[in-house]
Amino acid sequence: MQEHTNEPVWKQALAGSQMLLVAFGALVLMPLITGLDPNVALFTAGVGTLIFHVVTGGQIPIFLASSFAFIAPIIAAKGRFGLEETLGGLMAAGILYIILAGVVRARGTGFVTRLLPPVVIAPVIMTIGLGLASVAVHMASGRTGDGAAELVPYNTAITIAMISLAVTIVMSVWAKGIFRLIPIMFGVIVGYTLSWFAGIVDTTPVQEAPWFAVPNFVAPAFSWGAILFMIPVAIAPAIEHIGDVLAIGNVTRKNYLQKPGLHRTLLGDGLATSAASMLGGPPNTTYSEVTGAVMLTRNFNPKVMWWAAGTAIVLAFVGKFGAALQTIPVPVMGGILCLLFGSIAVVGLNTLIRHQVDLSQPRNLVIVGVTLVFGIGNMVVGTLEGIALCAVVAIALNLILPGEKEAWGKRIQEPKA
Repeated sequence: MQEHTNEPVWKQALAGSQMLLVAFGALVLMPLITGLDPNVALFTAGVGTLIFHVVTGGQIPIFLASSFAFIAPIIAAKGRFGLEETLGGLMAAGILYIILAGVVRARGTGFVTRLLPPVVIAPVIMTIGLGLASVAVHMASGRTGDGAAELVPYNTAITIAMISLAVTIVMSVWAKGIFRLIPIMFGVIVGYTLSWFAGIVDTTPVQEAPWFAVPNFVAPAFSWGAILFMIPVAIAPAIEHIGDVLAIGNVTRKNYLQKPGLHRTLLGDGLATSAASMLGGPPNTTYSEVTGAVMLTRNFNPKVMWWAAGTAIVLAFVGKFGAALQTIPVPVMGGILCLLFGSIAVVGLNTLIRHQVDLSQPRNLVIVGVTLVFGIGNMVVGTLEGIALCAVVAIALNLILPGEKEAWGKRIQEPKA
């Protein structure tokens, strides 16, 4: 197996910029949807990746960037608490990872599997995707994410959105090699070109922006309301983190949960998310697109990710680059999000299928059913709502209802028989 550890620096740099290209579409799409600065997101993705590699001893070829799990909570929290307090809540979510890392180190991973079996994980992940469905449809129809205002005439918007979606689908299914890993890029490029001819692209911000500009960093503010709102949301990305670490371990045939250990990977992710929130960037998560690129290129050298991180940090200071990203019309993003948000829901569904969780069991049916309705319907109980509430409810129901084995499904039970 090729390790690529002794390749020349220029090759590592080239491979690193390729990894950033794979992550790029999702990386900048998330801040554009939530109203955060894409240049700050690039900077915090780079810094967060470097923090992760320092904490884990540079052993895992992983790249950290904007987490889609936080889109709905950030939009909701910004409306209720404002940007600064939302960032304070996100910083607290990062601190939860750090606490979780401490508990894993002290107690092992057993308590994580008891607390977060597939029957809990799956509906929470499904809620993240399905709860955002209306945002994607509004944007594809030329409206703002909440549907409050029309930005582009419907007929123009839906045409551009559907073509952007079709290109993204075609590239993700039929493209070969590295092109298959950057369908979002192709969707954005084609959609942007169509928008240009339709006359809905305003390039004035690009012309006015300087070449060199310090990203628009924002300091967090803290309130208990925003913190209590955001902390439960961190449960789903923590689950996603464990899945991604296992996935990259399968690719490189190494057990990263043992060495460097789940406690160190969680700590790295938590510190990266807290650091991002301190600067006004979105929370970080491990990127499965990059795992796919590692698998395809067979380049398992973690130093490549240092180069990807460095490239992201440099791009963050190119003012015209960030301004160009912010000119991407709403229908282009809306079309692509129809696929991306659906894909998140399918990841949750696949978790139930892969573990053969029996949904005819009353306890499993109750947990999944109640979690989905609370999350997608945006139920509010006290300070908890939507995804945050459904995550807490799923964990509580799993601990209260009898029949722990059923939570894991047949796949886990059969080897023990």
